[in-house]
Parts: sequence; C-alpha cells; structure tokens
Amino acid sequence: MKQKLIYLVRHGDIGLGSEKRYIGQTDLPLSPLGLKQASLLKDMFSPISFDNIFCSDLMRAQQTAKIIAVPRPAAPILCPEFRELNMGDWEGKTFSEIRTKFPKEFAERGQTIANFVPPRGESFTDCSKRVLPAFEWLMKSAGNTILIIAHAGVNRIIICHVLGMPLENVFQLEQSYGSVNLLCHDSCGYRLNYMNNLVVKETAKGLIY
Repeated sequence: MKQKLIYLVRHGDIGLGSEKRYIGQTDLPLSPLGLKQASLLKDMFSPISFDNIFCSDLMRAQQTAKIIAVPRPAAPILCPEFRELNMGDWEGKTFSEIRTKFPKEFAERGQTIANFVPPRGESFTDCSKRVLPAFEWLMKSAGNTILIIAHAGVNRIIICHVLGMPLENVFQLEQSYGSVNLLCHDSCGYRLNYMNNLVVKETAKGLIY
C-alpha cells in the first residue's frame, strides 16, 4: 500500500484579540496577521505537489486555502462537512460572559466535553458524525498527497480519530492559528508525524516569522 500524506491545517488568525470567544460557524474573515500566516503557509508548501486541496466552506478557511493554492492549477474544493463546531446561542460570546451568565452549563461543558451541546448548537460527538465520514472518503479517493484547511475543533476530531483517542481528550491537542499537522497512512495504519507546527511563533519579544 502506497503511503498517503495528509497535511491538516488550521486557518489563519481572525483578529479576536486576547479575550477568548466561542467562534464556531460565525463566518469571519482573516485578520492582517491571518493573511500573513496564509502567505507564509503558501511559501512553506511551495515545494509540495498536492493531488487535491480541500477546505471548509467558511470564509476564513476559504481565504487561507485560496492563498496557499496560488499559483496551483486546481482550485480548493469546498467541504461543508469540515465547518467548525456549531456553538449555537454561544456563538460570538466571550468565555467570561458564559461563565458568569451560565455557570452550571459552563462547568458542565468542561466536565463532559465530548457530548455537551450548547443551546441550538452541536457537541464534538455530533460534529464528528459529519467530519469523519468526509475524512475517510478523502482517504480512499483523493490522491496520495492532500491538503485540508479546516478549524481547531475539526482538526482535533480528526487527530483524535487517527490516534484512537476518545473525544473526552480533545482539548489536550493544541491547534494554533495557521498551524500544520502531518498525518501519514500506509499498510500499518495511521501515524502523526508532527502536530501544531507553526509558521508564526509568539514569544515575549513578539511574533517570529
């Protein structure tokens, strides 16, 4: 069986600042930093010939994918199945706001992360039911070297899947803006070659490109 390489990328920065918010399917564009990250990813991937490029249909993933794809002949293929987790009524709210207004639900999500459903949203388990069938289809039919640009939650679901980790451990996996993960698959199964590789690193002295 020929080795298959899957480069799994989180889209670039979206300029939310230091206060954490629940941004699931809210359709935000890349920030100037996010555009820079996408450009650096394009440079990083320039020596690699991809059979196909796939991305979530949310704007931030599409922008990242389109920048990386220039000047490749094929446009990125949109996969709505790779949209980020739907946070329902919590979309756009800060962590501190939810913690203050809904302390019980905030604590419950932390304790039952795999199955907790925000009002009118979806759980990680729900999300996995659309993400993983699409991922497995790509594994069977999309060539031997592919690029997927998705989101932190989606990437974590995929990495948990290939490593055989339960979704309860999903937040043990770091996925920074503009980060790259490399998955391999051959006759021996899946391997994670590296995870959360950054094109932009933040240090005490600022950003390093």
